[in-house]
Amino acid sequence: MVQDIRWGRTYEGYSEDTALVTALSTAYLKGLQETGSGLGLSDPLAVIGTPKHYIGDGATTWGSATTGSYKIDTGDMRFDEAAVREYFLPPYQSAVEAGARSIMVSFSSWNGEKMHGQKFLLSDVLKGELGFTGFLVSDWGGIDALPGDAYRDVVTSINAGLDMIMIPYDYKSFLTTLKQAVEKGDIPQVRIDDAVRRILRVKFELGLFEQPYADPANLALVGSDAHRHLARQAVAKTLVLLKNEDQALPVAKDTLLILVAGDSADNIGNQCGGWTITWQGESGKITPGTTVLEGIQNAVAAGSKVEFDRTGVFNDLTNSDGSPLKAEVGIVVVGETPYAEGIGDQEDLRLSAQDQQMVAKVRQRVDKLIIVVIAGRPQVMGEALELADAVVVAWLPGTEGAGVADGLFGETPFTGKLPYAWPESNEQLPLGPVYPESAQKSPLFPRGFGLEH
Repeated sequence: MVQDIRWGRTYEGYSEDTALVTALSTAYLKGLQETGSGLGLSDPLAVIGTPKHYIGDGATTWGSATTGSYKIDTGDMRFDEAAVREYFLPPYQSAVEAGARSIMVSFSSWNGEKMHGQKFLLSDVLKGELGFTGFLVSDWGGIDALPGDAYRDVVTSINAGLDMIMIPYDYKSFLTTLKQAVEKGDIPQVRIDDAVRRILRVKFELGLFEQPYADPANLALVGSDAHRHLARQAVAKTLVLLKNEDQALPVAKDTLLILVAGDSADNIGNQCGGWTITWQGESGKITPGTTVLEGIQNAVAAGSKVEFDRTGVFNDLTNSDGSPLKAEVGIVVVGETPYAEGIGDQEDLRLSAQDQQMVAKVRQRVDKLIIVVIAGRPQVMGEALELADAVVVAWLPGTEGAGVADGLFGETPFTGKLPYAWPESNEQLPLGPVYPESAQKSPLFPRGFGLEH
């Protein structure tokens, strides 16, 4: 439930709107757990979904983070119980009703108390009130953030209701400590029995004891043509058209000359963002796929010419008298480079000075200028918005940049809507509806905006 888009996990959320998050996350959960075979979770292609991070992630206070250089990730959510129930609990309630079998607990805190130790929210509300019968899993080393020594962290987290603990390194020490806590009576045996019962129940439901391993024959499905085609469709359908003056879009496929600029125009890594191949992701040719530039090159007619210059200078394109050659259309791809979670916490969401300068350069060389934004969250567009004839938000299209070209050239209509409000300036942030003052602000583009063409 992302309420502050400065958070580095914004692209992992669906929206700032509770109803939209609930609808989309529940559909995602069902997609993971229901294959249509009628076998339920026992189907070999079914996996359990894990809604996360319980609860209030995305609504922590800027500057309250307790991890390294993080600013908001792992921070403190400072709202009363009524707000938690109104804004943040509904998606989890829906997930439980839809059959969620595992829920991951957040690194963050609620009014100063770490979520990994919140017995009220974990046991009383989630397991008791909502009737969750699956298991609760900690985040990566999450119990270590609890106050106290290692022994106290184990006792607090297990008694709060955690059933499975993610220990990235020293699991042997954890097991020793857990046994000691049970032997001393600091963790009741009934709590251990409950945790084990929950985990075993889900494993039985999945049929893991009968079929513990995946079928290698299905490996060919990963990255298959059919899956890439579906991903390409998803890219095209999620494009959001923010501006389109003088019918700049769609671009005619027989346009004689199209100039393409920007580091992200020919960069699979930037298209994918974080959590791709490596934790933080990285720029460059990190995985097979089609870039936005390649999608454009493949979309144009045989007689059209596509010229690419990352910097937008195009010094080699001149008329016979040496003056700069002007093209009919320019497409500039701007936006963010890869990041993940706390490393991606960013106070300044303005387009980079480099991107702004590149937009200005290309503007002088074309009749119509189209900006494509590659980003995991809304960006402060600044002067670039005024210089452009059309602006398309492509988010993080992953490996299927051809889906962006499908929208630009009219193969797929623009139907996407903004799941988050786009700020006019950094000073407007945060804009999430949980903040009462956000209602008094006028974002550049409100949530739900999106031109159709």
